[in-house]
Amino acid sequence: MKVFSMEKVTKTQGEKLLFKDISFSISEGEKIGIVGINGTGKSTLLNIIAGKEESDIGEKTHPNDYRISYLSQDPNFDESLTMMEYMFASDTPIFSLIRKYEKTLVELQNDPENSTLQNRLLQEQQEMDALNAWDTSANARTVLSKLGMQDYSKTLGQLSGGQKKRVALAKTLIETPDLLILDEPTNHLDYDSIKWLEDYLVKYPRAVLFVTHDRYFLDNVSNKIWEISNSFLFEYKGNYAAFLEAKAIREENESIERGKKESLFKKELAWIRTGAKARTTKQKARIQRFESLEAGLKHKGNNDQLEMELSGARLGKKVLELKSISKSFEAEPIIENFSFLFKPGDRIGIVGRNGSGKSTLLNILAGRETIDAGEIEVGQTVKIGYYTQENVDMDENMRMIEYIRETADSIQLKDGSYISAAQMLERFLFPMHTHGTPIRKLSGGEKRRLYLLSILMSAPNVLLLDEPTNDLDTQTLTVLEDYLETFAGVVITVSHDRYFLDKTCQQLFVFKKKADIQLYYGSYSEFLEEKTEEAVVEKAVEAPPVQKRTEKKKKKLTYAETKEWEEIEGKMEQAEQRLAEITEEMTAAGSDFGKINVLVEEERELNEKLEYMMERWTYLAEKLEEE
Repeated sequence: MKVFSMEKVTKTQGEKLLFKDISFSISEGEKIGIVGINGTGKSTLLNIIAGKEESDIGEKTHPNDYRISYLSQDPNFDESLTMMEYMFASDTPIFSLIRKYEKTLVELQNDPENSTLQNRLLQEQQEMDALNAWDTSANARTVLSKLGMQDYSKTLGQLSGGQKKRVALAKTLIETPDLLILDEPTNHLDYDSIKWLEDYLVKYPRAVLFVTHDRYFLDNVSNKIWEISNSFLFEYKGNYAAFLEAKAIREENESIERGKKESLFKKELAWIRTGAKARTTKQKARIQRFESLEAGLKHKGNNDQLEMELSGARLGKKVLELKSISKSFEAEPIIENFSFLFKPGDRIGIVGRNGSGKSTLLNILAGRETIDAGEIEVGQTVKIGYYTQENVDMDENMRMIEYIRETADSIQLKDGSYISAAQMLERFLFPMHTHGTPIRKLSGGEKRRLYLLSILMSAPNVLLLDEPTNDLDTQTLTVLEDYLETFAGVVITVSHDRYFLDKTCQQLFVFKKKADIQLYYGSYSEFLEEKTEEAVVEKAVEAPPVQKRTEKKKKKLTYAETKEWEEIEGKMEQAEQRLAEITEEMTAAGSDFGKINVLVEEERELNEKLEYMMERWTYLAEKLEEE
């Protein structure tokens, strides 16, 4: 088994200490997700492991033939290369041959009668046979296609930024290294591509190390979590749900900002543990049982909730009304004859393919873009806060506290009390000792978090969010989601992040082709499930008809099923009782993280068994009703 390890790693950036004496190892088959607030050094750690950056101190150990492929957030591109030339831009014999073959193929397509090119292509085909390179070439096309890239003859200079990132991801995947390192791989991917990538990485036989804001992706792919916090690296076995549970217990036992953060992670845990599937099916019994399992975690009630209940500007009954609005760019319709009345308390997610007009609609609502036809009515009390994708101009020499105080010195809570700018900075994960830091010393993610806080400090009552999850870490998103839970105004979000949309939105604007905007009432996961079901139905309609049976006999329980039915509820009760005992044992374990990890693993296995028993109970109950 190939293992990559580093010992006693220390890294500073300027005056800031990122890591201090951290040690870790990566084994075959491990899928490790890295979490931590922006600025803690997640991308720096990836760079050090990939050999793109040196640590100040630390020893690296791995086999001589150990290969690493790295997808950075900002890959470098030679824009003159075609997609396929870029895919095989490597010095390995197979990649060099495939690169020559693809180049000859393109040249021959442009000059099909050229005998020199024909002979060269024939020779290269023979070499491809000898090296068995056809599978690699076909795999490259498959991966590109799954990521939504199909015109292989295009040069990189002809692609958008998001398309280039997809090609870079495809190139990283086909190299099949011992260690695959991915920095925010889901950015610029649609739902189908993300699901394909999840399945690909779960089945990938070697090691994967990745940073992502997509918590469903993190939960589905990872079997280990690294958390970077206060210059240390904490390791947790299991996926994102297991991390949340162990994190809540660790913070409770260490009393780190006790009463604020620990309940936030428990709420997050209660959400993720129900699972996307449980929230999109009619098995209410399953959801209720999961809620009862989490009751032990919520023993302190609501007294520990993060106090993010800001009053905001007063919002009257009239918010926004769109009356048959239309918008085109270069004679291409983006929005056509669209009407909608926004009401106080609305939570609306905007979804659709890149370039379909989602951000344009936000710009229209914010008054930054004019419409070609129709009418927009804005209520007199409306105060809009707009978090945009574009980087805002900040005075780099200004200190954080000064930047926030430019918006407001304090902000009013719903109970009439006030909270200062410094307190708000702390609640947005900027410790008190950092408030005097000049903005130029912040990471890109920290600047985006500061920008978001400045918008909230302006006390808006209509909040427009354009892809907030692209720049914000999972911890900041958890704080934002907690804030939105009690926000009395209107929230309108453009996002491709399933988790964030499920937690914050109750209805969707779905941008279809040709300026068609459809309304959907429900969560994003429910929409995606129905979309999948519709696709299955369409395929079934296209399939040849199957001869129907004249009579359908009702199924009865077999002897084994009858015995299973008699015992299943008792077994479920035993599992739930053991889960309650595990919760108590975790609390008693204190800082014994070895014991906690064992208990977390046992709890995960028990929950899987309990979920299976719940599914069996539902199946058997339905079968009994048919008798």
